[in-house]
Amino acid sequence: MAYIKLQAMTARSVTPSDTANINTTADQVTPNQNFGCTLYVGTGGTLRVTTVGGDDVTFQNIVSGTFLPVQVVKVWQNGTSALNILALW
Repeated sequence: MAYIKLQAMTARSVTPSDTANINTTADQVTPNQNFGCTLYVGTGGTLRVTTVGGDDVTFQNIVSGTFLPVQVVKVWQNGTSALNILALW
């Protein structure tokens, strides 16, 4: 029986940036292509992201300790007040 793996195998700290995307992991199959990641938000607040589909979205009132089940490629510095963000692949 097939199943979908719901656990991450790699995690890295995210530094919000208005210019740089989240660095991809060396474990990804295609080099230099960002397939996105999900996020863990350690300290809540506002979180502005760019999704894999190219949408610029701001999530308001994210609670501390939240897993964000959206594939993102960028966490913006401008518009983000949340802290202790981890990228999960």
